[in-house]
Amino acid sequence: MDKKFIWGIIILMSVALFGIAVTQFIWIKTQVDLDAKSFEDKTYMALNNVKIRMSKDADQQKSVAEVLEDKRLFGQSVSTISNLLSPENKNYFNNKHEISRIMKNIVDPAYLLENMDIQKLDKYLREELEDQGINIKYDYGVYSNKEKYYIFRNGHFAAVPMSGKASKPDGAERDFNSSPYKVQLYGIDEESPGHLKIFFPGKQSFLWSRVLPSLLTSFLFTGLVLFCFAYTIFVIFRQKKVSEMKTDFINNMTHEFKTPIATISLASDSITNKTVIDNPDKIKRFAGIIKQENRRMLDQVEKVLQMAKIDKRDFDLKLADVNINDIVYQATENSRLKIIKREGTIDVSLNASTPVVQGDLTHISNIIHNLLDNAEKYSNEKPKIDVTTRNVTGGVEVDISDNGIGMNQDSIKHIFDKFYRVHTGNRHDVKGFGLGLSYVKALMDAHNGKIKVTSELGVGSTFSIFFPFIHSD
Repeated sequence: MDKKFIWGIIILMSVALFGIAVTQFIWIKTQVDLDAKSFEDKTYMALNNVKIRMSKDADQQKSVAEVLEDKRLFGQSVSTISNLLSPENKNYFNNKHEISRIMKNIVDPAYLLENMDIQKLDKYLREELEDQGINIKYDYGVYSNKEKYYIFRNGHFAAVPMSGKASKPDGAERDFNSSPYKVQLYGIDEESPGHLKIFFPGKQSFLWSRVLPSLLTSFLFTGLVLFCFAYTIFVIFRQKKVSEMKTDFINNMTHEFKTPIATISLASDSITNKTVIDNPDKIKRFAGIIKQENRRMLDQVEKVLQMAKIDKRDFDLKLADVNINDIVYQATENSRLKIIKREGTIDVSLNASTPVVQGDLTHISNIIHNLLDNAEKYSNEKPKIDVTTRNVTGGVEVDISDNGIGMNQDSIKHIFDKFYRVHTGNRHDVKGFGLGLSYVKALMDAHNGKIKVTSELGVGSTFSIFFPFIHSD
């Protein structure tokens, strides 16, 4: 699958997911706005009902005696009402309507506001809000236009502000001032002596809690879709990479097998030639070539089968005391001829004073040989390889450095993957299946060891491997 096509699908799916998320958020926000409007309507309805009930209570006038006791409400009209109520006045019953009219005119609305029954107000407010289905915490206050402050708060008398000093509004007053829920009491607009205001501290939480199940469900399923999408893209890229590596592996394997097969074919044809069949020395030489190329093919097949066993963990380490210095020395001596042939050098420093570790002799030898082969294959025209052993805490470390083509950081991340091969630029003489370093990593893990790589393009690479003294299962 083309990489541009994959990225096109990723972009389209990302846009679609973003569009779905935005659409869901708009739907949820619209629902919250509708709930907020409904909440507002219910609150105003409850406040208006409280206003009506308080006004009805006010309409039930106090007894005339109670009214007459408060001289400041009547002023000059006290004598008028007293005359109308005098026993000497024979038209007492006829003047009843006149008395009622005078009382309504002379009762100050501010008096009703300041002397309202706050227990009834608290009761009415609680009942009306419950009837409207509003069951959240609230604070309320009664503001006096005359006194210029909230005279009642939450069913209690409020503290009187200090006279002569400008005081900043406290927290509760700031909440009331920010609240839009207000209704005039005992009057209309400018004629009203004050108003009732209510504030809901948990209003936003209440509104969003109603859509919380939908919101969480939306997040859950959107998250699942996003996770599945991301995982699918990850699998696609991984499979694409594996497919490319397998293709390279097949091409390399075909090339590796093609050369010995062609050589065996030529040697077989030569043996059957009349000029050779009667010459025992030539037959022996061609038979040796066939045997050598056959062994080469078997070695390649053995590498593939061995890697398959390692992948399945279908192998056992034959643990024994192994001298790392001896293995490194033997491996470097075997590689020296190839390096000298290319006019290169290999330097060995066996600095490990305690070189004996627990491990499998065969596998450790193969690890060292693989790393030396890579150092030689990926080096420049004249290889320069340095091999060092030394003791570190808990074991022995072996460093193998070269002056080769080096690697970038992206290649370093993948060099231990099966079938992966570092690009060699214009060099086409580097052969292999891409299994060597994968084998090295698997066997180092099996030995409870560690391997790390430092490399720079055009400068070279250093592989550091650590073997612990004691192998623990």
